Amino acid sequence: MPDRPAGDKQSANARVLVVEDERDIAALVAYHLAREGYRVRTASGGEEALESLGSERADLVVLDLMLPGFSGFEVLQEMRRRPEWADIPVVVLTARRDEGDRIRGLELGADDYVTKPFSPRELVLRVGAVLRRAQAPAVAGGGRVLRGGPVTVDLAALRATVGDQELDLTPTEFRLLSTLLERRGRVQSRQQLLEHAWDIHARIETRTVDMHVQRLRAKLGEAGDYIETVRGFGYRFRPREGGE
Repeated sequence: MPDRPAGDKQSANARVLVVEDERDIAALVAYHLAREGYRVRTASGGEEALESLGSERADLVVLDLMLPGFSGFEVLQEMRRRPEWADIPVVVLTARRDEGDRIRGLELGADDYVTKPFSPRELVLRVGAVLRRAQAPAVAGGGRVLRGGPVTVDLAALRATVGDQELDLTPTEFRLLSTLLERRGRVQSRQQLLEHAWDIHARIETRTVDMHVQRLRAKLGEAGDYIETVRGFGYRFRPREGGE
């Protein structure tokens, strides 16, 4: 069975930049991605990665955090600061397992986090899933508008607001908010959110969902309280109250 879903032509031939200073790992990652049809470039350091992005935009970056000179954190921060790179999805690949490092990477705008040692098949699955949700960020439903409390999501315009204030959401955050709001009042397990907001159908244990919920709540401000944690199960967007 292929790692990438059959018929996934939109992600095929996507340009992937692998930023990794260990040559053997860079070659391993590049080989498995190229075998799935991705066009792969490599960079061995942070400065080289930024130069590579400047010469040719990538569709996705696989980024190691422990790099000589410019760290992966600094590369990610610079990417999210620059308008021309801000929407490029990033999958962090690193030996740093500390939860604080994961949270920091996701807070800086990483879309997913894979720790070493890693399964090449899992990495390919995650790259494909991140690309698909970045290329088609709206959930099924076309031109519908979803509302909950002060939060409004326009699926056609790919626009989310709290009151009159437009939210600056990544494609991942948009899909997560849309999924929760569309299923308002119904508890969504982490696995359900991985399948519907992340488009990951493999059984992968990850705290990525928790960290993205944390970021999304922060961006929603006081309205973040509408996303409730149901201990032992997952998350839900607060049910309607008072005929709201």
